Amino acid sequence: MLVLVTYDVNTEQRQGQKRLRKVAKLCERYGIRVQNSVFEVLVDAAQLETLKAGLSSVIDHKQDSVRFYRLGNHYQPRIDTMGRVGPVQTGEPLLL
Repeated sequence: MLVLVTYDVNTEQRQGQKRLRKVAKLCERYGIRVQNSVFEVLVDAAQLETLKAGLSSVIDHKQDSVRFYRLGNHYQPRIDTMGRVGPVQTGEPLLL
């Protein structure tokens, strides 16, 4: 299933900057960045739970937020884009 992961990490303090980097690195393991704090991740249910647990252990629950939008397995007709689009779309084959 395709899941859109968005996050907002409070970076007013140095610890927040570290959390932000950790959140981004963790999301990069599962998907592709489509905006500064937005990732498209193609995962199964178990992988999603692992990602959520990892993010939960990194963020400060009183200052930061993470949202998960489940677009499902038939997500392609639900996505419209305008402007610049990255070189690789989630779920499409990459030919080298």
